Amino acid sequence: MRSSNLGRTGFSISEVGFGAWTIGGDANAVGNLGAVDDDVSIAAIHRALELGVNWIDTAPGYGCGHSERVVGRAIAGLDEPPLIFSKCGFVWDEAGHVSVDIRPETIRRDVDESLERLGVESIDLFQIHWVEPENDSEIEDAWSTLVELRDAGKVRAIGVSNFDVGQIERCEAIARVDTLQPPYSLVERGIERELLVHCDAVDMGVMIYSPMQSGLLTGRFTRERIDALAEDDARKFDPNFEEPLLTQNLAIVDELIRLGETVGLRPGQLAIAWALVNPAVDGAIVGFRTLEQVEDILVGTDFAIEAGLANQLAALPAG
Repeated sequence: MRSSNLGRTGFSISEVGFGAWTIGGDANAVGNLGAVDDDVSIAAIHRALELGVNWIDTAPGYGCGHSERVVGRAIAGLDEPPLIFSKCGFVWDEAGHVSVDIRPETIRRDVDESLERLGVESIDLFQIHWVEPENDSEIEDAWSTLVELRDAGKVRAIGVSNFDVGQIERCEAIARVDTLQPPYSLVERGIERELLVHCDAVDMGVMIYSPMQSGLLTGRFTRERIDALAEDDARKFDPNFEEPLLTQNLAIVDELIRLGETVGLRPGQLAIAWALVNPAVDGAIVGFRTLEQVEDILVGTDFAIEAGLANQLAALPAG
């Protein structure tokens, strides 16, 4: 698998990383994608590593700590463990009710708990996961706390997730932002206009998430399957799975199928390959939870596509 430098972190990362959101299970701060089997999840992680993936993206909010615990089990005892990226900012109570909290004392507790769940001495990349409008005034204190954690050796690099340019610049006034983790896919392209331009200009590492739009761009979703999703499934709340965007998005899937056949790529593989064409993007986080999903995406492609094909895909209408 091809690799790239993650901004100025000094990390060389595989073009695809293992996204551990889906292995968090039902109690998920950022949406439920269904029940999971931890042994299956661990087998999927090990197979992805065999196929060249060298980083895992997780977070406490993925299953109220469950994802981190599973990742910790998967990497325990490995001769060559992958890079581990995690986050802070989501907290939960005993009933599993989740909220955003980026106060310094919470972040310090978050990192210690994450280190314990993961079973590592330091986290390679630690990111502020999310900021709600009511937390916006706390960004500077939160970022200063991440700087302290890096200087103390608890984390090696620091970044942000789901931030806009203005929020990033406020952090950069304190200390360099090593990485950004934003959503990006053929149907979610808003970051092209400003965010990716900024990141490219300052050589900030970028790991995009949801390049297959929670599975929509794999070609395996029909209207009937979408209608049958559980009421608490995260995709039920994604406008891309609803009209008026659904018809447009399914037309994009049809084009992914058609164009993919011309180059021997399945729709999901082609969707990821397109996202990686952008020069500001260093890697793509892909959510896996079974061996079959790992094999389907990672076997048989290096995610390299020609400019002409990339341009054809970019010309498709996006929401």
